[in-house]
Amino acid sequence: MSFSIKPHYKTSFLTPLLCAALCSCAVGPKGKIPPLPAHTDYRSTPIRQTAGQTSQDSVLRRQDIIQGLDIPGKWWEVFHNPSLNQLVERALANSHDLKAMQEGLKMAWEQRRVEGAALYPTISAQFIPSRNKTSKSLSNVPYANEWLYNLHTAQLNIGYVPDLWGGERQAIRAAAAQANIQRFQLEATALTLISNIVNGAITEASFRAQIEATEALIAQQKETLAIAERQQTLGDQARLNTLLQQNALAQLEASLPPLERDLAQTRTQLATLAGLTPNQDIPVFTLDQFTLPQQMPLSLPSALLEQRPDIRAAQEQIHAAAAQVGISIANRLPNVQLSALPGQVVGHMSQMFKTGYGNWDMMATITQPIFQGGSLLHAQRAAKKQLHQATEMYQSTVLSAVGDVADSLYALQYDSETLQAQQKTLESAQQSLKIAQARKRLGDISQLDLLTAQSAVAQSQLSFVQAKAVRFSDSVGLFQALGGGWWHRNDLGLPPEEAKRLSTTLVPW
Repeated sequence: MSFSIKPHYKTSFLTPLLCAALCSCAVGPKGKIPPLPAHTDYRSTPIRQTAGQTSQDSVLRRQDIIQGLDIPGKWWEVFHNPSLNQLVERALANSHDLKAMQEGLKMAWEQRRVEGAALYPTISAQFIPSRNKTSKSLSNVPYANEWLYNLHTAQLNIGYVPDLWGGERQAIRAAAAQANIQRFQLEATALTLISNIVNGAITEASFRAQIEATEALIAQQKETLAIAERQQTLGDQARLNTLLQQNALAQLEASLPPLERDLAQTRTQLATLAGLTPNQDIPVFTLDQFTLPQQMPLSLPSALLEQRPDIRAAQEQIHAAAAQVGISIANRLPNVQLSALPGQVVGHMSQMFKTGYGNWDMMATITQPIFQGGSLLHAQRAAKKQLHQATEMYQSTVLSAVGDVADSLYALQYDSETLQAQQKTLESAQQSLKIAQARKRLGDISQLDLLTAQSAVAQSQLSFVQAKAVRFSDSVGLFQALGGGWWHRNDLGLPPEEAKRLSTTLVPW
């Protein structure tokens, strides 16, 4: 329902309304974040260090897991690979996905300010020139006893809606939460981009080492096959053994093109992540360029709630959903709208802004929804269910994040043990090769036996380089699972002062 208040009643009526506006409250829940479940931890028994040994090769040394150690913003620099550092910085500067997220964040900040405009009065101006004719059958000619006349109307429309129940402030709060969600999605995009580049560089280095080991193994198998064919010609070996050797060589040769394909595709992916086309040059990566970090950070589960971008986004989802509940409640309560229409109506433009031609009107309208088919009630119920959903999704996100860190810790532990076992296997194969070479010099074994020992070393070398690459990737996985140090890095694409201004101010300019 609505009604107008005459001008001479405005003082007595508007005073309590203005007081109510100043003392208005914000209805709806606060959007409390559920606490971390009691006794939450990553493992039943803590891990302090990984398996390792004293070695010149950093990947064979143990890693110390230090709880509470902060994560640097440029965490990829712990691998001490200048080419990798250059590629990551280039990707952060050129990535179109990251730039799109930055523009989306700026758009979300502007949308928050759109909602904030409701706190200000609205003012619009009108100018209406008109040509009018009045029938002579009517009395009281409107303008100077003329039947044909001009009117020029200049008018301001001033309106203000006091935020009695905090609905507008809840809308601002919801828009701010949506902007924060966009912010943390941006941080997640940057973290994924960095992790993909570092893992891609490690994968490229692994493929190169595997190709090198496979080519060495193929060369040795070819020598073995040549010896087998000579022995068959001399009648010293059955044709079946030669065919088996040919089959083994063919299988090795067939495994080489997929490795070369994977290497080429990995370099294409790295170029794309860096914002380059595949034909442009990017650094070449080998495993010996990487240094395995000897100290790895481990944040407390409670700190993880502040560090993980996906958890922070889920928290903002709760805040946005709680604000929507407040908006739905405010929509069901009485509301007030104040308006004023000052202006002038003149017959000639020369009379504009002179005394005696002014007119004005002031009104207050009170509106109370009575019956909308239950839409407002159901909207409030839906908003509450959305809040419950956001809370459940938040708790699921927290559990997944804790699980990610736990998986990374297990990977660090068991993959380090796997690498140590692969190292022992390689050393054993190399010792066997030395013995085989000594025996060959003494004529105690054939050339075929020597080649078999060489093939065993090449096969062990292939497994060893794969295990080395996995250890580097495990370290990347832990940095990513802990949030990637975004709080020490500016991924927003604009200076921090400008970002703070855009994200906090509601000034309409």
